[in-house]
Amino acid sequence: MLYSEYITPELLKDFQKKTGYKIKLEIYEAQEEMLAKLMTAKTGKYDVIIASDVVIQQMIHLGLIAPLNLSLIPNRVNVAQQFRNQKYDPTNAYSLPYLWGTTGILFRGEKIHPDSVSYSMLYDEKISKGSFSLLSESRSMLSMALQATGNSANSTKQSEINRAVEYILQIKQDLHFAGFENSVEGKAKVLSRMNSAAIVFNGEAQTAINEDSTLQFVIPKEGSFMWVDAMLLSSKASNIAGAYAFMNYILDAKVGANLAKSLNFATPNKASLEIIDDSFKNNRVINPNKQEINRMVFLTDLGEKEKLYDEAWMIIKTR
Repeated sequence: MLYSEYITPELLKDFQKKTGYKIKLEIYEAQEEMLAKLMTAKTGKYDVIIASDVVIQQMIHLGLIAPLNLSLIPNRVNVAQQFRNQKYDPTNAYSLPYLWGTTGILFRGEKIHPDSVSYSMLYDEKISKGSFSLLSESRSMLSMALQATGNSANSTKQSEINRAVEYILQIKQDLHFAGFENSVEGKAKVLSRMNSAAIVFNGEAQTAINEDSTLQFVIPKEGSFMWVDAMLLSSKASNIAGAYAFMNYILDAKVGANLAKSLNFATPNKASLEIIDDSFKNNRVINPNKQEINRMVFLTDLGEKEKLYDEAWMIIKTR
């Protein structure tokens, strides 16, 4: 189970040809949807889950994923050092990275220096060029609103979360607000000129830019967040051997390079980086520069405080 448009048909066919395992895909569009599916799934429904770093600790606590037998995934040695022993999985017992990326604003309009763009470009009448959408993931969107209002993306202070809620509610009142969309939908509507801007993941942004070079993608000056999507083993998996075969396949140097270049996301695979061309590695949309990285953070697991975000999102969606 993984996000939509997050693997190519060619890779699926190649995996089956090389291993004999046939993959049945199930798609989700937001982390909340993925968790709900896992919690109600019967044994054997899912083997591999690709999920964002911010929900991995929650999945461990809920018993949704099982520890990995890393000896059965020899290509794990290709994982770059900076993607090992992260807070979301300190001992690398449960996860192996799939791709990594950023979240920002895809927009159509006059050329703007990427280090000078604010979230206000979405709704400020002096800057805004038309309709726009926000991201449909609760934690992601609230964290961006926290940064837009000058606070930590991982805040657990009720007053700061309340301010983020009011910020989004104000945006919802804007006549140009077109709703909450997942990243793929947001990208598609900007590309089709239905909307002029959307908050999307950088891979979707680059895919759109490849089709229309007048589009731009920026990390707002107030900040945003980076993420790692990881491969996980379902605690109810029935084809465990197939799951390990898939993880090992993805971590192959050539496959990892193909995956990254096909989807326009950055790779955590050091062996893949050695064979990827410089134009891809130097692409600022896919691989942010130092200034952009400095104004981004990783979202962290908030434990019981996560309910503050759930309650806040309910207010946002019902008003």
